[in-house]
Amino acid sequence: MSTQPSTSDERSTIIASDLRSGAKYRHRDGHIAIKDGIKASKITPDIDQIRSPKPAWIRVRAPSGTRYRQVQHIVRTNQLATVCEESHCPNIGECWTHGTATLMLMGDVCTRACSFCAVDTGNPHGWLDPNEPRAAANAVSLMDLRYVVLTSVDRDDLPLGGAEHYANCIYAIKQSNPGTTIEALTPDFQGNEDAIERVVETRLDVFAHNIETVERLTPTVRDPRATYAQSLHTLQHAKKAGMDLTKSGLMLGLGETPSELRQTMMDLRSQGVDLLTLGQYLRPTKHHLSVARWVTPDEFEQYREWGLDAGFLEVASGPLVRSSYRADELVKKASKSKVDAIQC
Repeated sequence: MSTQPSTSDERSTIIASDLRSGAKYRHRDGHIAIKDGIKASKITPDIDQIRSPKPAWIRVRAPSGTRYRQVQHIVRTNQLATVCEESHCPNIGECWTHGTATLMLMGDVCTRACSFCAVDTGNPHGWLDPNEPRAAANAVSLMDLRYVVLTSVDRDDLPLGGAEHYANCIYAIKQSNPGTTIEALTPDFQGNEDAIERVVETRLDVFAHNIETVERLTPTVRDPRATYAQSLHTLQHAKKAGMDLTKSGLMLGLGETPSELRQTMMDLRSQGVDLLTLGQYLRPTKHHLSVARWVTPDEFEQYREWGLDAGFLEVASGPLVRSSYRADELVKKASKSKVDAIQC
């Protein structure tokens, strides 16, 4: 029997994981959402690419192991969303096996629908879990994290894009885990400076926001509300508001040219961005953007050198690199670079 009711009025709450990608459903919190963020009819599937195998350097083992299951249990018990799961991250096995996870705040439904992203999309109509700050702090304690990355969905339905709630989660983690380093991988908050400052005021350690792609491709890759200029402004104002370390990241293989990548690096450096991540775009479902090409490991290494030459303190560049992948190591290397520069 079908799990899809015949009309929207009859639509019942169902488990999103039981749905096919692109299906519309009623979320457990009452609002309507789209599984994996993109409607099935929006992008015509590239059948040849779907069937073509990934290059050897992209393949990863399926997640398993006792430690992985322990982290999974903590996330489930505390009803937390993780970007590891929601974005279909290829590194989930490695990271969770090492007892780390990137927590996704403000629910698991985004108000935007970027063509590369597999997070469900919809309008939560102001819904927030008031227990999330406590639950996030508890999860960090249980996993004994010394470095935690906090990201979130875009919440254009909330005042200041949910920055107050974001800040409350940071404060709760800092209170319960004073020795934990905190990185916030934030949305753009529609460029609202008050929202950006609210997060910076928490005295977190790293303020990150991903520009995602080069300027030319931004209208195709990202939701219309997420502009290239707005992302640059978000990063620039975070630095102006007092952040010591700011960070951004791009996906490669979407059709960008080397010269466009160089220009984006310069644009980020002009706003004071300190850290950069570069990784291969992987198509999460057949309804999302196709991969234009597979960037080789040698190219990623060359791009890392470009970034260092441009003035970034540290650059993580590789096919499976994601914005929060080994984030603690990136900051440690950046801190060492700062110390070395002062000593020189």
